[in-house]
Amino acid sequence: MNKLNQQLEKIKSEKRLGLMTHVVVGYPSLNETVELVRLMEKSGVDIVELQIPFSDPLADGTTIMQACEKSLINGTKVHDAFTIMTKLSREVSIPLLFMAYYNNVFKYGTQKFCKDAKAAGAAGLIVPDIPIEEEQEEHFIRFCKKYNLANIRVISPSSNANRLQKNAKVGSGFVYCTARQGITGARKKLSSKLNAYLSQVKKYFTIPLAVGFGISKPEHIKALKGNADIAVVGSALIDVIDKGDKGDMEKRVYSFIRELNVID
Repeated sequence: MNKLNQQLEKIKSEKRLGLMTHVVVGYPSLNETVELVRLMEKSGVDIVELQIPFSDPLADGTTIMQACEKSLINGTKVHDAFTIMTKLSREVSIPLLFMAYYNNVFKYGTQKFCKDAKAAGAAGLIVPDIPIEEEQEEHFIRFCKKYNLANIRVISPSSNANRLQKNAKVGSGFVYCTARQGITGARKKLSSKLNAYLSQVKKYFTIPLAVGFGISKPEHIKALKGNADIAVVGSALIDVIDKGDKGDMEKRVYSFIRELNVID
């Protein structure tokens, strides 16, 4: 059982909703990425996904896209992401995941990426744009299994029964359910159809359900309790990082996470 599965069991035993947060490696800087992840653990976050910046992040809205842009302008490379993962996995006890687009994985070499991700301390991978149909050519799922990395599948409200069934057969760790069709970004309200969608997902998946895309308020967290296992907060956190003076960034982030009232 890897670190991610241990954390998922802990969340389940404590009968609460878990919290996963998101950082873009190299944003606002590499050093601040490290500081933010340390702070997230201190504030009670259960899992952190480290996004490797990419120039054309198809699933990401304006907030994360701009963070990726700034990180790339800062000169962040895939190698830097592995260095940060190695450093953080030795310093924090919570599981860390890589989130990447397949272009970066493919260019790096799929097997080498999985092997090096495991060596760096990653507990799993979220690669939203690698379809199951490409497995015979790319062997992404096979290499995740070989290196004991959770292969976290991403599904959306448009995923039909056939897609859900196929993903359920190969997914591990947890399944990432996008709360809506489209791109990331904080929203005022969650879809009125969200619970029905999650109920449909549960017919096929036996692993925990994480819900992201738009989660930004304590009311959203309350709405997910009992319907999902993990809340994912990404764009809203970057918005918090961007607002106000750099000097009190850590204080703002800590307060925001605590205000979500997930840890109780």
